[in-house]
This record gives sequence, C-alpha cells and structure tokens, in this order.
Amino acid sequence: MMLKPGSLPPSCVLIYLVIAAPLTVAYYFPSASPNNYCDLYPNGTEVPNCPNKIAVYAGSLESSRSVLAFNYNRFPFCSVEDGSASTKYRGLRFFTDKIVKAPINLEYRKQVACNVICEKEMIIPGSDKSKNTDKSKMADLKSSQLLMRAIQLNYQQHWIADNLPAVFCYKVQPIKNGPIVTHCDRSFPIGCYVAEKGEQRDFCNSDIGRYTEEKAFYLFNHLDIVITYHPASDKSEWLSTLPDGAKERNPGRIIDIRVTVSSVDQTLKKVKDQPTTCEIYKETPPQFFKRDKGPKTKTVAYSYSVSWVGNETIKWSSRWDYILNSLQEGEIQWFQILNSLVIVIFMSGMIAMILLRTLHRDIARYNMESVEDAQEEFGWKLVHGDVFRPPAKGMLLSVFLGNGVQLFFMTLITLFFACLGFLSPANRGFLMTCAVVCYVLMGTPAGYSSARIYKMFGGEKWKSNVLLTAFLVPGLVFGCFFLLNLVLWGEGSSAAMPFGTLVAILALWFCVSAPLTFIGAYFGFKRSPIENPVRTNQIPRQVPPQSCYTRPLPGVLMGAILPFGCIFLQLYFILNSIWSHHVYYMFGFLFLVFIILIITCSETAILLCYFHLCAEDYNWWWRSFMTTGFTSVYLFLYSIHFFVTKMAISGTASTFLFFGYTVMMVFGFFLITGCMGFFSCFWFVRKIYSVVKVD
Repeated sequence: MMLKPGSLPPSCVLIYLVIAAPLTVAYYFPSASPNNYCDLYPNGTEVPNCPNKIAVYAGSLESSRSVLAFNYNRFPFCSVEDGSASTKYRGLRFFTDKIVKAPINLEYRKQVACNVICEKEMIIPGSDKSKNTDKSKMADLKSSQLLMRAIQLNYQQHWIADNLPAVFCYKVQPIKNGPIVTHCDRSFPIGCYVAEKGEQRDFCNSDIGRYTEEKAFYLFNHLDIVITYHPASDKSEWLSTLPDGAKERNPGRIIDIRVTVSSVDQTLKKVKDQPTTCEIYKETPPQFFKRDKGPKTKTVAYSYSVSWVGNETIKWSSRWDYILNSLQEGEIQWFQILNSLVIVIFMSGMIAMILLRTLHRDIARYNMESVEDAQEEFGWKLVHGDVFRPPAKGMLLSVFLGNGVQLFFMTLITLFFACLGFLSPANRGFLMTCAVVCYVLMGTPAGYSSARIYKMFGGEKWKSNVLLTAFLVPGLVFGCFFLLNLVLWGEGSSAAMPFGTLVAILALWFCVSAPLTFIGAYFGFKRSPIENPVRTNQIPRQVPPQSCYTRPLPGVLMGAILPFGCIFLQLYFILNSIWSHHVYYMFGFLFLVFIILIITCSETAILLCYFHLCAEDYNWWWRSFMTTGFTSVYLFLYSIHFFVTKMAISGTASTFLFFGYTVMMVFGFFLITGCMGFFSCFWFVRKIYSVVKVD
C-alpha cells in the first residue's frame, strides 16, 4: 500500500515541492534520493559527486523489556571525538533517537578481514558493593554497570549507513530440542546473559553449546558486516548522471547491510603498542565477565570485518522490500480491512433502512395536514421543541470539539502524506515532526469550530472559550508529557527531550498555535449564530423513563464496540511499532482504516441518536460525543491487555512511562472519535428537523 522509496509519481513530487518550498532548509526526507559510490582514483582521490567513504551512525539503544532508551556514548563502547550526526537525521534527532557517529568508516568495495576499533578498559563491579569505593573510577564503574544491566534486558544497537538500517539475522531454537529457525531484526544485540543452571537467555540461545558459563555476561564485541551493492551497468539510467571518469571506477549503490555479532577474545596485532588488526580462530573463546567479590579491571577489544557482495538483480528502489516483506503482516492487514468493511456495510445497510424506510415514513406521517393527526405527535417529532436546547457544560463541550477538530485534521493530513510516501519508514522522527507541524497549523479550525458551537449554545463568555480552546487540552497534554520527561531525565534516558526542545515546543504553542486559534475564534464569533430549523421551548420537556438499551451508559457501551472492532487488529501493529521498536510502514492500510473508522463512528452515532430521539430523549449533545469517544476506553483496556500478554517490561519507571504515554494517546483518540460522532449527529438532527412541518 506504500509507494516504494524513489518511485513517487511526478504529480506527487510537484505537490510536495509546492507545499514544502518554504521548509526546504528544515528537514530531509530519507530514502528520497539515492547515493552513488565509486572506487578511488589510482592517486587515492575521490571521484567528484561519487564518494568512496560511507559514514555509519549509531542510534540510541532500546529494549522491548524497557521503555528507557540510552545514548550510545553512555556505554563503554568505542566512540569518536566528533560524535555529531548528519543534518539528514535532524527530524529523528529532534524527537526520538540521539544519533551519533559510529566508530567505524566503511570504504566502498574494500574488504576488511579483522580490524580493531579500539581497546576499552572496563571495571567489572563486584557482588560486594561496599568494596566499590574508588571514586576516581566511579564513572567507568557506572558505565560497566549500565552495560551489564542492558545485557540482562537484551538492549539492541541501531546502526544506520546510507539511510539503511543494519539488519541482524540469527538462528534461534525457540523450543528445547526443537527445530532451529532464522529470524531478522533491524537491530543487533550488545550481548547475552546466562543465568543459573546454564539457562541461555536471548541470543545466548542462538549459538548452541558456545555460551554455557553460569551467571556470565557475554559481550558481543565483534561485528561481521556484509554489504550488498548494485553495480552500475550499461542499462543503468543513473549512470549518465555521474561525472566523467566515474564509469571506470565501478560505481554502485548500497541495497543491503547485514550484521552478524559474536563474542570473541581476539588475538591482537599491535603497532607501537596500538592494536591495528586481529585474528579470530574457530576455537577462539568468547568474551565474558562475571561478578566476583570485589571490582576488577578487564580489557576488552572491539573489532569488525567487512565483506562486499555485488547483486545486479535487486534495484536500489526495492532495497527496503526484504525488510518489509519479512514482517509477514500483509495477510493479517487484509483480513482486518475485510472485517472492517463487513462492519461498514452492515452499518450502512441499517442506516439506509432507517433513512429510506423508517425515517421517510415518519416524515411523511408528521407532515400530514390533518389537525387530528397533528395533535397525536409521537416519536422524535414530539421533542422538536427541546432537541436544540443547549446542553449542560456547553463551554467544555465546545472546547473539546475544537481540539478534536484540530487533532482530526492533524491525523488526516499526516496519514495522507505518509500514504504518499513522503514519510520514510526508516524512522519515526519525521512522522512525529510532521504531526506536530500539522497540529500547530490547525489552530485556526480549532478556534473557529469551538467559537461557532459555543455561540450557537448562547454562551456569552467568549474570552474564556477562546483561552480554554487554546490552552486547556494542550496544557493537560504538555503537563503530562513534562512529568514523563522528568522521569526520563531522572533515569538518564536518551529518550528525554532536551530543555531546548521543550522551549521550542512551547514557542510553537504560544507563538503559532495559540495565535492561530485566536484568529479562528475571531472569525467564528464574528459570524452570525447557527440558526436551528426549529424553535426551542422555554420550558423543558420531561424525559420519560427509558428502557435498558436507551439509557446513557448502556448506549455508550454498545455504541463504542463497532468503531473499536474496526481498528483493534491495527492496534496490535501500532503498539508493536511504538513499544517493541518495530518498523511501521503500512500507512496505506492505516489511512484506509482511518477512513473506515470515520464512517463507522458517524453511522453508529447517527443510528443511536435516532433511537434515543424516538424514545423521546432529546439529550443528544454529550451522548453523541461520548458514544464514539468511549472507543478510547476500549483502546485503553486493549493497551493493558497488550502490556500484560505481549510485553516483558520490568521496572517501575518503565511501567509508569508506558501507562503515562498510553493515557495521552487515549485522550487524543477520545477527542478525535468524539468529534466524529458529534458532528455526524449534528448534521443528522438538523437535517431531519428541517424537512418536517412544525406548527
């Protein structure tokens, strides 16, 4: 459902250039343009516009067992002095990962047998904490403690080269004495742990019989990197874009990067006491360390090897396919789409039956000119004098609706651009950046919608309405986010947003979003109030006793089931992408599911609204909002189920962060779906009462 990188149609590219012209200096869309690489000239110089060196970047380390992410440089790994990332990862660095330069540089088509990156002296903490008292080495000690904790929690490294993640494929035996299967990830582990009685955890199980020492931390200190490239041929269209002389330097494009990790105690070859190369034999023992009574020092060498393989079959535009196709999620997604379409067709059939049969018959009966028949009003016409009576807490409802409109258009626009392929699946940073920019720019529709609804309710506190629309919901979300960010700061996680970024977000809120909300509210209050098709009686009508299914709570509980049924399968992939750090790329599916969600919420709200009006209950304002908004409660319950059954998160901080971010997501979903149900019912009620005669 998603366009392949580099295969956008010209019309989409033209639209993108027109929209993004003022922002061309701000962000780079990864995978939008290929990079060509060439061999060096005989004199050792690079071909112009066809480099030989490929920069490698390292992202934050993450684990499916913890919400906390840690910067690469927090660990006792090899690092470079200039650790800043390229500007092409600005969106990713702005929101999620902290990208730094990896300690290796790759050279195009250069085979590397075994090179030493560096030697690191680690202080292994002892089991007796009272003996760890050397303050001069406390930083090294804490770094080693963090490494050992990360190995136990199966933290993963994320390396990127040429905008392509390094993929780790490994063999694992999920069942004892069972078959060995191959699995691939976009990250690779830093080590593994063997518990008591030789229990091989995580990737210690990938090499049966090698990692057997009890209570040992095995460090994966050697990387075997295999890079597949697409060499240029006479049929390559991009060959003509290279400068003169580049064709003889074997130009090509990188299409695959795979990493194999191993724990080895290398034999180092040194020049002037500095290790340069290494040798690894089949019998080379693994590199591991254990906790003894007191702290001890251990020197660890990090090394790597590189192999280049040519492949003329796979093109650069298809280099993401092997990563995306390995997820095996397409059939499940199509099943969900079909399941959702069945629900939509069922709901549409019921709506059509009401509109074409029941409602049409009601309108024809209510419009009879007989006086006797007119005096025998019943059903939804009986409450025509109260159906547009302003609800209680109209201020709060209008504020929620304004913010729901803002979130709705933000989601719609973001998914639309993601569906066109502008937002790469390589990272989530650019997706979040696009969402925030869209949210800020949608302040005008929020202020306008809130003002129009509040003025229709007859509200007079227009200043309070404007201020609450601009600051209530964003303030609640920002306060919750700041609290969670404090927890990340306290834990030393690289996922914590820097203070400067928080100030930038506040500036966007107060200097862009809030003024746009004020402008929208100004035009909303300037217009004349929305005229309802029937007058409202001065004395409210008493609502008769309701049956079980027309009462507020049962109606809300039943009404939210159908919208949730359309999305619950998609929720697994979304939550898996957020918390298990899996790539999410099926924006075409997600956009289609979002459209189905809109239709389902609208039809459900209209159907239940009609039943309530027929039961002579005219309190539909808040009920229409809550009927579809209650879908968020089912979303929260599903998140709890996902947390219990699918995740292995340990630690109070990670649990608190999981539910904190989940509450924020659920609240936003509550506003979006509630907004869908309200405006659908609003249109429906105005429509049916505008075509019936009322004396």
